[in-house]
Amino acid sequence: MRKRLIVSAASALSLFLAVPASATDFQPGAAGIGDPYYPTYGNGGYRVSHYDIRLKYQPATDELEGTTTILATATQDLSRFDLDFALNVSEVRVNGRPATFATSGEQELEITPARPLAKGSQVTVVVRYKGVPSTVKKYGFTAWHRTPDGAVAADEPEAAWWWFPSNDHPSNKATFDVSVQVPDGNQVISNGVLTGTSSQAGWTRYSWRENKPQATYLTTLAVGKFDITTDTTASGLPVYNAYSKDLGDNADAARASVERTGELVDWLSGYFGDYPFSSVGGYVPNVPTGYALETQTRVFYSPKQFAKGTNTSVVVHELAHQWYGDSVSLSRWSDIWLNEGFARYAQLLWSEHENEGTAQEVADYIYASHPADDAFWTVKPGDPGPANQFSSAVYDRGAVAIQALRNTIGDEKFFRILKGWPTERKYGNATIAEFQAYAEKVSGQKLGDLFKTWLFTPAKPAVGPVVPGAAATLAPGARADAARDDVTALVEPKSWKQIQETNSVHDGLR
Repeated sequence: MRKRLIVSAASALSLFLAVPASATDFQPGAAGIGDPYYPTYGNGGYRVSHYDIRLKYQPATDELEGTTTILATATQDLSRFDLDFALNVSEVRVNGRPATFATSGEQELEITPARPLAKGSQVTVVVRYKGVPSTVKKYGFTAWHRTPDGAVAADEPEAAWWWFPSNDHPSNKATFDVSVQVPDGNQVISNGVLTGTSSQAGWTRYSWRENKPQATYLTTLAVGKFDITTDTTASGLPVYNAYSKDLGDNADAARASVERTGELVDWLSGYFGDYPFSSVGGYVPNVPTGYALETQTRVFYSPKQFAKGTNTSVVVHELAHQWYGDSVSLSRWSDIWLNEGFARYAQLLWSEHENEGTAQEVADYIYASHPADDAFWTVKPGDPGPANQFSSAVYDRGAVAIQALRNTIGDEKFFRILKGWPTERKYGNATIAEFQAYAEKVSGQKLGDLFKTWLFTPAKPAVGPVVPGAAATLAPGARADAARDDVTALVEPKSWKQIQETNSVHDGLR
């Protein structure tokens, strides 16, 4: 029996009203998310929820073929939208239909769907592409690093453009599936958990999944020949570490440092709360770079980080980022102190744990190390500008600012904030102003003057980060009034040289 479809007048009216009155209501999404430091990065008009990246990579020639499927939601009525990407695109489909596309600027891929996209609608975008990433430079550089046996994608603030199209800004985090086919004998490292491998006709596919929100710049890829170790932490968290087979003299120091990842992440959990992800680890490829990067769940380390021996301090720094920077990510790049200040402060806590100098002693030493006329004090950690985004002042002055906060509000409230902030803001984004508001709520104190003095004033604070009424740590025979202005009046903490070595932790990044 056939049933007639009866549509009431009210239903018909609601259907009519759901359709925009005119095509002119649809507008292009912005070709930039509006970041004050990098105005063309990211895009407007939509939010991505998931990336499915399927690649085929030939290490011998650096040839990359890929298909990335993006799940997104339109946040406005869209006639066109952009992705950030640098390789050659052969095809784009939006909701299953062929879309036209063009390139503009340094990294804009402009996509015009066959049908406009209504605000709130679910969007599926498929992009097919290929290229030789190491030959592609944007803004005069490449974030794709060749190794003797493959390649690595790891950089900040941009790394995605050379291997997958994206809405490239940390304010739009998403989940990821990364599946890469490589010639047998090679391995693939990425974020999250290795969900499977399969081999056919001389090629092996590795599939990785990160099921928690992840910023695009924290998404990493490494192809090569690795020694891989797997384990679990004392708390049961899977640990996956990898080392290039040709690290030379740095191999043992790298392994002796990174293999402590499980111990260190459990130790940090005591300060920051439960580890926010489903796996942890690091990898050390044979690259000439000098920096480390907090790529989510799978930290990237350059061999040079271990050129002077073991360096647990840098491992602590990068693991601290898993809470401060990865789980709670900055809303805009000017909020970089929320990442680097707290990761550096974790090193001060580790120094204290190792009896190599208390956090107070290290903070005193940093303060005294830089006279008032040192350019160090002209950098504002709370808004350093893109040229100084990775300046040592963001790290060191940023950590001293945290010690000043600790001294101002007392240990009990300070450690409540240290653990409560990444717990309350887990998997989200934040600004410095929001952190200040949270600290004021927990402490019950107004902290505007402290934040202004330590984070937003381009001058040396008149008073160092000492507890009111307490003296700095003096060398024998030193004058008390010299302690805050003369580094020779202070005892150098035993940890200082290793902490200084990690001052180059992001050297070479833009």
